[in-house]
Amino acid sequence: MARLVKTNKNSKVKESGYVKGVLLTLFIAIIAGMIAKLPIFSMMGVMIISIILGIGWKRIVNLSLESKKGINFSSKILLRVGIILMGLRLNLDQIMSAGSSIVFIDIAVVSFTIIVMLFLGKWFSLNDKFSALLAVGTAICGAAAIVAVAPLIKAKEEHIAISVAFIAILGTVGTVFYSILFVLFDLHSYAYGILVGSTLHELAHVVAASLPGGDTSSEIAILVKMGRVALLIPVAIILGSMFTFTGQGKKRSKLAVKNLPVPWFVIGFLVMSIINSTGIVPKGITDLLISVSILFLSMAMAGLGLSINFKDFKKVGMKAVIVGVLGSILLALFGGLLLFLFQVV
Repeated sequence: MARLVKTNKNSKVKESGYVKGVLLTLFIAIIAGMIAKLPIFSMMGVMIISIILGIGWKRIVNLSLESKKGINFSSKILLRVGIILMGLRLNLDQIMSAGSSIVFIDIAVVSFTIIVMLFLGKWFSLNDKFSALLAVGTAICGAAAIVAVAPLIKAKEEHIAISVAFIAILGTVGTVFYSILFVLFDLHSYAYGILVGSTLHELAHVVAASLPGGDTSSEIAILVKMGRVALLIPVAIILGSMFTFTGQGKKRSKLAVKNLPVPWFVIGFLVMSIINSTGIVPKGITDLLISVSILFLSMAMAGLGLSINFKDFKKVGMKAVIVGVLGSILLALFGGLLLFLFQVV
C-alpha cells in the first residue's frame, strides 16, 4: 500500500513538473513577444528574444528533471505544430502570379546560398550539420527553416540554438544596413523590396527593412520572401536525403531511397499552404492560427534556450562566424546581381 501511494505521488510530481516546463516556455514566449514590440528589439524578432531569455533563465534558475520533459515537449512537439501552421502564411497563387522572374530569383538565391555556405563550411572544416543549419537559415527563413530542417539531419540541440541566435543577429545587422542603404542611395522602392525579400534572413527582418520603401517595397518584399519560404519543403527533403545517404555510407542504396525524410510536419506545412491558397479559410481564422504558430515557435525557441548552457556559444568559433558572415555578404551581392541581370534596378 505504501509503495502504491509513493508511486502515485511520484507520478503527480512528474506530471506537475511536466506542466511547469510547458508553462515556463509559454511565460518566456509571452515576455519575449512583449519585448519584441519595443522599437529597438522589434528588428530582432520574438524567436531570437525567446531563445536568449531561455538561456538567461537557465543560468539563473535550476531546472528540475521533471520540468525538462515539459520543456522538451515545447521544443519538439510544439515546434512541429508551429511549423505546420506557418504554412498559412504562404499563398502559392500570389507567388506564381508575381511572374517567372521573381520565382527564378527565389530559386536562384536559395540554391546559390546553400551551395556556397556548404562549400564554405567544408573549406573551414566546420561541422557538416552545423553548416547546413547556417545555410538554410540564411537562404530561406532564419529560425523557422533551421528548426524545420534540424530533425531531418539529426542536428545537435546546441547547434540548433546557436544557429538560430547567430542567423537572427546577422539578419538584424542586415536590417539596419539595408535601411541606411535605402536612404543614402535613394533606391527604387520596387527594386529595393525585391532585394530585401530575396536576401534578408527572417520575415521580421524583411518587414522591418522594407518599411522605408513604403507600401510598394513592403508588399513585394514580403511576397518574394514567401517564395523563399515555399522552397523550405524541397530543400528540407533534399538535405534530409543527403545526410541520410551520407550517414549510411556503403549501405545507402535502396533502403535510403525508400525512407526519404518527408516528416509529417513538412507535409502539414504544404497542406496548410494549399488550403490557404484556396481562400476557403476566413482571414480572421487564418490570422489567429498564424499568431498561434508564432507563439508555438517562440515557445519552442524558449525550450531550446532552456536546453543548452551559455558556454555552448563559445563553441561557435571564428570559423562559424566567418561562414555565416561571408554567406550573408555573398547572398546580398548575388541578389543585387540578379536584379541587374533582370533589369529590375
